[in-house]
Amino acid sequence: MRNIRPFLPFILLAFVLGGCSGSASLAPIGASSAETGSKPVMAPPLPGANPVDGSSKEIGVRDDAKIIRTGTMDLEVRDVPTAVRTARDAIVAIGGYVGASNTGNQGDRPTAEITYRIPADRWEAALDTLRSLDGQTTKVVAEHTEAVEVTAQVVDLEARIRNLQASEVALQGIAAKATKVSDVLEVEARLTEVRGQIEQLTAQLKDLNDRAGFATLAVRFNVPLVAVEVAARSWEPKTAVDEAAATMLAILQNLVTAGIWFAIVWLPILIVVGILALIGVRIARRVNVRAHEPSETWQTPTTPTAPPSAPPSVPPVPEA
Repeated sequence: MRNIRPFLPFILLAFVLGGCSGSASLAPIGASSAETGSKPVMAPPLPGANPVDGSSKEIGVRDDAKIIRTGTMDLEVRDVPTAVRTARDAIVAIGGYVGASNTGNQGDRPTAEITYRIPADRWEAALDTLRSLDGQTTKVVAEHTEAVEVTAQVVDLEARIRNLQASEVALQGIAAKATKVSDVLEVEARLTEVRGQIEQLTAQLKDLNDRAGFATLAVRFNVPLVAVEVAARSWEPKTAVDEAAATMLAILQNLVTAGIWFAIVWLPILIVVGILALIGVRIARRVNVRAHEPSETWQTPTTPTAPPSAPPSVPPVPEA
């Protein structure tokens, strides 16, 4: 510090002079030579701006948001094969492709379930196209869409990958300078672990970017049902016979089950209860008979009866 103190004034003077020159160089871009004392400095044109007057005519705002869009649609169409071909051509025309497909028949009606991968920026256009299909769509039975933003997850994965890559470079430098076998093995093990984490996070990041770049839409194609077909499908004789037979079998099973329970459980209980009741009745009868029998030592006194009296005599009637 003692050696530096004599030079402090010169150091401060150098800072002041440097600040003055820096302020001159930081003059507003595009200022005239009268203001700066030098040649005018023109600002570089913005992307999409006119190089002559610098006016911006077609400057688009960049959106870095990562949004995963998914949806389902249930369509009634005039003809399923024609509608499927029309939808495929329309999706391919906007840059999408068919991810999966499943076709079949429900009775005499053809059906198809197609999964489309659609560019995220053409999502609404694809929905509008499928709602009409050049007149093939007769009714949109159901439609459901979802949007989940994963920007934070993408940024987090990118940061973690960069940190792991920096750790990988540092470990490679340590491995190059290591002299002991144990140190080399330990660093190699750590390198293997870090590389595995990098590959895992890179795969997750790729999957998120793929799902955010291409939305997924599952569409089901059906032909409309006729009222007669609906009525015919709602009644089937075979089904009615099966239901009636099942009901009869259930009733018989219940009756047999009730008989088994009665024979094993209730019948013995009723027999025991009947025997006990019969014994009780007999005991009650014996007690009642004994209560009504006369006593041997006591007799009821009898009252004497008077002899029967003679009938009164009637005088004879004189003859005329």
